[in-house]
Amino acid sequence: MEYKAIIFDFNGTLLWDTHLHNEAWDIFLEQHGFDLTDEEKNETIHGKQNQLIFKDLFSNNISPEEIGKYTLEKEKIYQNLCLEEKLGLGPGAFSFLDNLKEAKIPFTIATSSGIENVSFYFENYNLDRWFSIDDIVYNNGKIKSKPSPDIFEVAMEKLECSPQQAIIFEDSQSGIMAAEAAKAGKIVIVNSIDEDYSRYGHDVITHFEQFEMEVIK
Repeated sequence: MEYKAIIFDFNGTLLWDTHLHNEAWDIFLEQHGFDLTDEEKNETIHGKQNQLIFKDLFSNNISPEEIGKYTLEKEKIYQNLCLEEKLGLGPGAFSFLDNLKEAKIPFTIATSSGIENVSFYFENYNLDRWFSIDDIVYNNGKIKSKPSPDIFEVAMEKLECSPQQAIIFEDSQSGIMAAEAAKAGKIVIVNSIDEDYSRYGHDVITHFEQFEMEVIK
């Protein structure tokens, strides 16, 4: 199979921030009287869009205005944690993105994050070195949440590649399911949280240098 393009999930993949999202959610949930186990948080939160998360937490009848309010509240907590920790991109990500750009291999990001976080990432992680914010696929309130394949299908359209020509980098359960549903030619799991992914049967990396560029060159 000849692969043509690469699609990255962002959180937990290019940016190893899962622990900060979890901490931000813990703070938010405590402030609002929720007590979720780690398993419940993985099922309800990780890899999903905020509007779906808040509907699961509060009620399907929650208003768009309330969702917007809770989203800004939680993401402000998370952004402050990122700045406090001075979190950088994942191991090898900087050089890997440089190599993709130099090799003129098409690539983009497909993330469940909303514009409030995408803008934050561009402002604080110099993403414009490799990406245009207009080419990023993010949660705009119209694309179905992972594990629906929609976000990856939109990214494939932007990159003008077929599913079989796409390599998707993911880390979350819902994201891996979405990549499989999108029929990606290759799925690479970025193990940023020291988890057992053996049940999936995909390549697993803990550093971007472990990815063999020859499969796409």
